[in-house]
Amino acid sequence: MLALAVPGTAAAQSEDTDPARTARTLDSVTVTGSRIKRTDVETALPITIIQKQEIEAQGITSAEQLLQFLNISGNGSDNLVAQVGVGSDEMRGNNGVSGANLRGQGADATLVLLNGRRVATHGLRGQAVDLNSIPFAAIDRVEVLRDGASAVYGTDAIGGVINFITRSDYRGVTVNAGFDVTHDGGGDIYNANILGGVGDISTDRWNVWGTLNWKKNEILTGSDRDFATTFQPNRGLSPDTRGTPFATVTNSAGGIITGSLPDPAGGGNQSFINPLDLPGGPGCEAGGDLMGPYEHLMWGVASAKYACAWDYPAARVMQQPLESVQAMGRATFGIGDGHLFYIEGMKSRVKSNRQFESQQITSGTTGSLNPSTWYPLNDITRDTYNEVYEAIRGFFYPGSAALSSVGNLVYGNRIPYRWRCEACGPREVLTTTTAWRLLAGMEGDIGSWNYDLGLSRASSRGESTLGNGYYFTTEFQRALGSGHINPFIMPGEQQSEQGMDLLRAASAAGVKLYGGESTVTTLDASFAGGLGWTLWGGEVQLATGIELRREEFGFAGKLEGEAATRAIYQAPFDVNNDQPDVGRDIKALYVEAYAPVHETLELTLAVRHDDYDTFGGTTNPKYSFKWQPFDALAFRGAYSTGFKAPEFTKLYGGRLEGEYTGLDLADPALCPGGVPNSSVPGCEFINRPGQVFGGNINLQPEESEQRSLGVVYAPTDTFNISLDWWEIERLNTIRAPDINMLRDFYHLFADRWIRNPDGSLDHLDRTFANTGGTLTSGVELDANLRGELGGGAWQVNLNGSYIDNFQQRVLLEMPYGDNEVGRYVRFFNLPLKWKHTLNFGYVKGHWAHTLTQVYRHGYKDELPVSMVRGTWTPPDWNPDVDRYITYNYGVTWTGLESTKITFVVRNLLNTDPPFTAHQNDFASGAAWEARIGDPRGRSYGLIVEHRFE
Repeated sequence: MLALAVPGTAAAQSEDTDPARTARTLDSVTVTGSRIKRTDVETALPITIIQKQEIEAQGITSAEQLLQFLNISGNGSDNLVAQVGVGSDEMRGNNGVSGANLRGQGADATLVLLNGRRVATHGLRGQAVDLNSIPFAAIDRVEVLRDGASAVYGTDAIGGVINFITRSDYRGVTVNAGFDVTHDGGGDIYNANILGGVGDISTDRWNVWGTLNWKKNEILTGSDRDFATTFQPNRGLSPDTRGTPFATVTNSAGGIITGSLPDPAGGGNQSFINPLDLPGGPGCEAGGDLMGPYEHLMWGVASAKYACAWDYPAARVMQQPLESVQAMGRATFGIGDGHLFYIEGMKSRVKSNRQFESQQITSGTTGSLNPSTWYPLNDITRDTYNEVYEAIRGFFYPGSAALSSVGNLVYGNRIPYRWRCEACGPREVLTTTTAWRLLAGMEGDIGSWNYDLGLSRASSRGESTLGNGYYFTTEFQRALGSGHINPFIMPGEQQSEQGMDLLRAASAAGVKLYGGESTVTTLDASFAGGLGWTLWGGEVQLATGIELRREEFGFAGKLEGEAATRAIYQAPFDVNNDQPDVGRDIKALYVEAYAPVHETLELTLAVRHDDYDTFGGTTNPKYSFKWQPFDALAFRGAYSTGFKAPEFTKLYGGRLEGEYTGLDLADPALCPGGVPNSSVPGCEFINRPGQVFGGNINLQPEESEQRSLGVVYAPTDTFNISLDWWEIERLNTIRAPDINMLRDFYHLFADRWIRNPDGSLDHLDRTFANTGGTLTSGVELDANLRGELGGGAWQVNLNGSYIDNFQQRVLLEMPYGDNEVGRYVRFFNLPLKWKHTLNFGYVKGHWAHTLTQVYRHGYKDELPVSMVRGTWTPPDWNPDVDRYITYNYGVTWTGLESTKITFVVRNLLNTDPPFTAHQNDFASGAAWEARIGDPRGRSYGLIVEHRFE
């Protein structure tokens, strides 16, 4: 799979298929996915190798940016754009993480290596490697194995392997600095790095190099982009909240509205009333840019006809602010003849700010927001109180006396409300992740055999603290109930200084939420060489190795310091997820044999046995072949099995409680199918049912089978094309059962509907479980054409990924469900049918140009709740989300000695992400899909590099 193409700068290619390389004399090297050294044109596996030059030509400065260019990457919630907002409860704690997700199998099923060896998974959840910790400035090339590799690397290489490879030695000093600023403002990116090294392995027998890299991503908010608005009800999208900056008054016993109010205009009794939206009022929009009418027909809440809504998804952050510092160094020493000893160290510190909408204050009769916090009538509040009361009385009881109690309206009672406290500020969770790895190793040749020995220890420690927007409960209650905090202010008005002083005094900023650490210690040894047996195609090669690995994880979720003695309102603590250090030992032995049966046919056989002290042993084979009947034509294929042990969090994670906020769930015990329908008794929607997430110590490992077949055609040295079909079947998959699964298969999961003694629903049990499995298949295309024009060299590359099938089954004994490719799915991977990049590059003299089209196919959108219920169809509803096409241009100039300048324009046409009406409670992106679109729009990047000899 070719993702980036720059002619004249060693364009990224499937290295085993490039015919232009066959004329070169090649050294034997070890490529990702094998332990046997061979020339880079010989491998039978589909491998993409991306050189440093292509990365720089596209202005890419981080591993996350690189993964966005790879069509083999899935469309999951693995990036910092998709991880905004409150987030789903099962993803809680995944703060500041960017993961690699190959073939849509998830970040926890994609193996990320640094120089062929493991690094620690992220410290807060211990599920996947954080790409932000990779020392990107030190990277010389990236190898992507588009195939399962459990037989060589172990359990978590189901989707594939990404191997970030640094330079082995370096002499001189190189400094590099750049920026990437947006056309429309917000979301700018800055970076700088320095690389220096001394010594020459070939002459001095030693080399030492080190690099330091700094990067900063500035914040991009929803208000920075006009396409990020959910007030588009005619298209099926509108925010489901009545908590607004100018508060909506609610019906509660003991409040000013003691029962629902009859609507003089018809339409039934009303319980949620915003004075701005009453006939004769200024309208909801007068409350601010993000306020608008609540679409009671869409959401099926007839009693909210006069409520207002607030565009909370648009108030979220589109790009999290992030700052990272990464350092890496390596010292290599020659010992004797043909032996190298090396020491390698890496450390990174990443600070991120997960920022989202301000607190919604919903008055209640009990709990934290009990009547003592409702808006009182006193000397401080009298004018505002009377205005609100009179607006409601004047409409619902027009003939009554001013400031009088009438019907269900009681003057003098406190006002309960739903309010978005903008004065409280956006909520922030600040996360600092420190990762490091130390590696000592030795490699060399003993006769015709080579060896590689290594001992490494890696760690990732994350800690999250509360930023602004969170408050100690008792002090917050006093502030709200004092009357100094006014929930009924208009744009341009400010809270009183006394009110702001109360909020500042109640702030819980700086309180630790939780922390965790993941470590991995590895001792490995591999040996490879010829057996002295010669077949018709050459000598049989053998590689064997052992790996002893210790994995450990600990999570500190208990309350500490002030948090242990003072409650904090709505703080996302993990108090039930305090895990003492847990660990497991893995012992592995693998053997790989390469048999050139004939000059046209090669076979590779590999097998690995892993022994877990917790799960026992597992043996996984891998078989691959390449048959090249003609110089211009080759066929290749592979089959392998996989074994994936549960992560510690999924085994030992504590109980996390939350609420399901959707309006699309009825009780299937009373309503067959579980789809709400107010006209059918028993089919009323369940309002905010509880749900519980957490670990399950009874989980068993997942298993998988991977298959692939490919063809490579290279009739000339200027053209080649490859097609690779692949299929991955995962069995016994580990997941938190989603709402649709629990509802649609109620007869199988009735025990997960936890009920009260009277039969009513208490909560849903969504703790991790082994479920049935998934079946995914697709085809990957890579085509290259090159030539010469006007004294320069040009190249065209088309690289695409076609997903043919994605099916799930809830239990192993059940058949697979419908094909979900091209249909919206919540939370995880969104399976697009087709993705491609089309690159044109031209190099002449000191100039290198690239023009790239990035294409993402459309899909079927999520149905609005009203259409699920069959109660209302938006007049402009379109079931299809449009395709997303952007263009990038880059130019590199090397006219100054030892200097390289690269200028890049991303998203040349400033194309907005396509509209989608998905529910914003369950996914990031207001009217756009964060797993696919780039909200930054057009941006201009400049990178200047200078080398000192």
